[in-house]
Amino acid sequence: MQSSASPENELLVGGQALIEGVMMRSPGAYGVAVRRPDGSLAFQRGKVASLAKRYPFLKLPVLRGVAVLFQSLGLGIRSLNFSAEQAVAAAEVPEAETGNQPVGPPEPAKTSNWAIASSMAFGLGLGIVVFLLAPLWLTHLGEKYLFGGHLSNLGFNLLDGGLRAVFFLAYIWGISRMKDIHRVFQYHGAEHKVVFNYEKRLPLTVENARAQSRLHPRCGTSFLLFVLLMSILVFALIPKTAPFLVKFGGRLLLVPAIAGLSYEVLRFTAKHRAAPLFAVLVAPGLALQRITTQEPTDDMLEVAIAALEEALREDGLLQPAETSIPVPAIVPADMPSVAARA
Repeated sequence: MQSSASPENELLVGGQALIEGVMMRSPGAYGVAVRRPDGSLAFQRGKVASLAKRYPFLKLPVLRGVAVLFQSLGLGIRSLNFSAEQAVAAAEVPEAETGNQPVGPPEPAKTSNWAIASSMAFGLGLGIVVFLLAPLWLTHLGEKYLFGGHLSNLGFNLLDGGLRAVFFLAYIWGISRMKDIHRVFQYHGAEHKVVFNYEKRLPLTVENARAQSRLHPRCGTSFLLFVLLMSILVFALIPKTAPFLVKFGGRLLLVPAIAGLSYEVLRFTAKHRAAPLFAVLVAPGLALQRITTQEPTDDMLEVAIAALEEALREDGLLQPAETSIPVPAIVPADMPSVAARA
């Protein structure tokens, strides 16, 4: 399959690793492919409405990054829930009363919008506590008992930012030791390889994808590192003499601005990564991806290719008959937003 996407849309192709699957984004659509234990694939795909087209002011720098972040967060959690539903359904395949033969794929558990919203709220709340509240509280204690209250505003924010970085790196390292997360990181590597395959305008095949790098400069891991750096600079605008609640509240309010700025920096450095200066800026993110991505197997590459094809097909960038991966597919019959390929 040869992609027909135009070069200007190249930066808008990306994805996310899921539980035994991958979600891929094209400019106006998304596709999800999940590998079930029997080797078949379950698919989901749909349109992605452009917030910038609906609200033109969101095309402005920084604001567009905030819009992309929240839209991607919602879509990512929905896709993750779909992959989890498929895993649960596969584990609960009922057996026929006679012959102990499977009667077919069961109906996956439904996930309500309230459940998705609750998952998002819990994740955001935990992130706020671990990466904002705890470092700030420890910085206050450190300034009082280790530095006698003599830290400068810059020193205070450097300590605060350093603690956030330590917490983040410890979190990444900790989850990487988990077997299930290691497989997710392999799917993360598959997603990156297939994105590189697509961006180089090569036919989407396992052979072509296998030869690509698993380290991508536009990865969310790199984005988070830029967020950590930007937070040190932006939070310095809040005086350290301000009350604790003011500093914490100010950090919460500034998070969207930091995300928007980080998005702009990430896009700019990725586009100019060949220049020595920008290569240096991109390097830490690529280094951290050696943990958050792992070399995928060929069947994982197949899943990532299938997910991207679903997104491109939904977006009108791929003809319905075009496909690269001839694998069996099953899908719940009562989910109209899900596409199946046999």
